[in-house]
Amino acid sequence: MSGQHHYSPPRDQFVGVLQSKSMPPIAKQSGLAMGIAGMLLFVIGVAIGEDRAWHSFLVNWLFFTTIASAAVMFSATQRITTARWSRGVIRFLEGYVAFLPFAAVGLLVIIVGGKSHIYPWWNLVGTGELIPEKETWFNHGFFLARSVVVFGGLMALQLWYVWTSVRLDVGIVPEHGASWAAGLRAKMRRAFGEERRELHSTHSLQGKIAVGMAIVFGFGWSMLAWDHSMSLDFHFFSTMYGWQFFMGGWLLSLMTWAVLLRWWKGQFPELPELVTDKHYHDIGKLAFAFTVFWGYLTFSQFLIIWYGNLAEETHFFTLRLTGAWTTTTMLAAILTFVLPFFGLLSVKAKLYSPSMIFFAVCSFVGLWLTRYTEVYPSVYGTRVAQAPLGIWEIGIFLGFLGIFLWSYSQFMDAFPQAQVFKMTSPFRDEVQIPVNAETMEPLPAHE
Repeated sequence: MSGQHHYSPPRDQFVGVLQSKSMPPIAKQSGLAMGIAGMLLFVIGVAIGEDRAWHSFLVNWLFFTTIASAAVMFSATQRITTARWSRGVIRFLEGYVAFLPFAAVGLLVIIVGGKSHIYPWWNLVGTGELIPEKETWFNHGFFLARSVVVFGGLMALQLWYVWTSVRLDVGIVPEHGASWAAGLRAKMRRAFGEERRELHSTHSLQGKIAVGMAIVFGFGWSMLAWDHSMSLDFHFFSTMYGWQFFMGGWLLSLMTWAVLLRWWKGQFPELPELVTDKHYHDIGKLAFAFTVFWGYLTFSQFLIIWYGNLAEETHFFTLRLTGAWTTTTMLAAILTFVLPFFGLLSVKAKLYSPSMIFFAVCSFVGLWLTRYTEVYPSVYGTRVAQAPLGIWEIGIFLGFLGIFLWSYSQFMDAFPQAQVFKMTSPFRDEVQIPVNAETMEPLPAHE
């Protein structure tokens, strides 16, 4: 990343600008309306026994939850690498964490209410139709417990990480923000000490949380991908499935961040150096790089299975490349990889807002279709003449999108929209050389 993002506005000016900003009411109102309408449609589908409502709920849960979780994980990588370039813009990404409590509720809805509607293997456990290893893995209690423990543990780490990040800013910024979060802000400020000591103690704590999160993120999303996506075709298995799955969320967190940056820049005309062309270029490069990486993982998985030519593996791709699923599968590949890859090769495409937004939208639609083709063909197989893509899929998608937008808006209204502390503290660059948070003495290099 570029090393020239060292903008440091006067604290009073910075705080004054932040206090005068809030998310547009239409964003919160339209998000809430879409969320309620989409979830109401889901409830109607469940009430009339329409299994497509359950399948669409799963697709959209996987799609939006991986984006939110990957966004927080990317924020944590900035601590692991002690990055400075992203200080002014990383809060715009940390706000995605607000969706995770809703995702936790959604997971409970899926595994408690939808288990027999979603998972084809659910009613086969104990009948002797599954091989012994899968009987053990799909044991109902084991499945429910690991889903809750894995996702709950990852969410706890991610909420904790963002809490520590926001706490630094709330500790030095006078009370402002949404009234619903007044208690949270008061709790954050409680026991907030001397600025330099708080910086180093928080930096040390965040390093531990971030490394732990990275381990749990990779392992946890691999397991969640196996259980809630790959298992829908319980005869198929791939060791690369988990990587390819969660890297899709990682890619989209960067693509959506690139779009949000352009909107946020317009909200802060008083702070022209907060979001710059260098940020556009750096995040555009990251979006391009992980487009390539996602394509590499996806094609590598396909190539190995094609070359091995084993029936228990090839049937997964044969189904998706024939019949009703051909169009959605090819569109997913073209929109997620082909167009963004060739489109973002140049510097200008990353800097020019219309082109960057266009390729981000391509990636967004393409990855949704990827999630769709991971789930629907496994459930419907060759029984349908055309891919089921109608009111249930689109309506519930809009419901999840609305909840995501509403929760993000609430978070950004409740807390400072930028890292005031790390941008204005006179001690901000001391974290490049770690110190003991108790003695404030530099740590030996090996520690």
